[in-house]
Amino acid sequence: MTLLREWKTLLGMAVLFLVCFYLPVGFTRFDAAVMEALQLVKWYAREHVLLCLVPAFFIAGAISVFVSQASVMKYLGAGANKFLAYGVASVSGTVLAVCSCTVLPLFAGIYKMGAGLGPATAFLYSGPAINVLAIILTARILGMELGVARAVGAIVFSVVIGLLMHWIYRKEEVAKAQAQMGMPTPEVRRPLWKTGLYFASMVGIMVVANWARSGDIRAVFLCCPNGLSTFKVEGTLVEKTDTMVTVRDTAGQVHPIPSEQLMNFVPVEKNPAYEFILRYKWAIVFVLLAAFVVMISQWFDGAERVDWVDASWGYAKQILPLLLAGVLVSGLLLGRPGREGLIPSEWVNTALGGNSLRANFVAALAGAFMYFATLTEVPIVQGLIGSGMGKGPALALLLAGPALSLPSMIVIRSILGTQKMVVYVSLVVIMATLTGILFGAFV
Repeated sequence: MTLLREWKTLLGMAVLFLVCFYLPVGFTRFDAAVMEALQLVKWYAREHVLLCLVPAFFIAGAISVFVSQASVMKYLGAGANKFLAYGVASVSGTVLAVCSCTVLPLFAGIYKMGAGLGPATAFLYSGPAINVLAIILTARILGMELGVARAVGAIVFSVVIGLLMHWIYRKEEVAKAQAQMGMPTPEVRRPLWKTGLYFASMVGIMVVANWARSGDIRAVFLCCPNGLSTFKVEGTLVEKTDTMVTVRDTAGQVHPIPSEQLMNFVPVEKNPAYEFILRYKWAIVFVLLAAFVVMISQWFDGAERVDWVDASWGYAKQILPLLLAGVLVSGLLLGRPGREGLIPSEWVNTALGGNSLRANFVAALAGAFMYFATLTEVPIVQGLIGSGMGKGPALALLLAGPALSLPSMIVIRSILGTQKMVVYVSLVVIMATLTGILFGAFV
């Protein structure tokens, strides 16, 4: 046994040496892909760790310490009422405007506290997929048909995927439910309304701190591949000349639009409530933070606060290194939106035309591995549609992309194990593919 282990070590060292020896340093595509990986992980660290992941870690730690296991099992456990459990899990994304990575600490928290595999995976999918802001943006920029299809598809997906995961692992879930039935009910240490307000303040801080700016103008123009496709960009006007209009969309991507292709150029009607939150978001965050500090100091004792910090730190140690490594690999292979990684973007673009099984499958698979920050999937799909992508593959990508990414797969594997991770990812990709085919056939 010792000799076999030594041979495995030697083989691993040999493979590592050969990879280092033959690194294609100096080749333009490889060097550019390395820079894309570093740029993506830098952007992720700046834009998502402090305002998204850190609050999520604290919320996950709070679930572990301050929410009783009996409560989780009652509403989301393996033996809980299915209608209630999947109903709560499937609409969680309407409250949590998070990406596929930010939802992971929350998923880990409820799953380790006793949530059933079905409701937990329904929550895992719905958290980033049923994002009200993203669905509204989809309808405004990509059309009402895609917006409605995305909203309905995401809610149905979360329930169906959860039920399928429960059915596939039903023996484990039955054993888990029986074990939970024999557990004693823990003592309730504080009223439910106090715990509810405490969690509402943390969720409010995370949501409001990440409140994004909407576009100021919307440009509608004719674009490729045949000059007859309608293309929309919503964002901020950068420059306007007699020959060119340049718009920076809400994801930060710059679009130069030739004047002869421009059909319409109008200001975006602002939602007063949305703009009020955007204007005063840091004041709102300060009020919520002050309320949170008062609650944590008055309603919880010192031992509970220490346990909360320890639990939050445990989730950070487990998840953050894997996420950053996954973002690096994702950037190396696929690059950032609008940039090249090792895999040429034209390979994806040429495979997405029409409404064939291949086009929808490639769209779902590519979306599953790409990393989409919240709302960035809309301008990316917008660009792909302008390059000839069919509406079926567009929906397939919108249903698979925001809910999955290579970094999230790595973390899900550490929580559920390899087999359950592969089954979950496969279900998302297969359902997104079939839904895309049906949508493309009817539209």
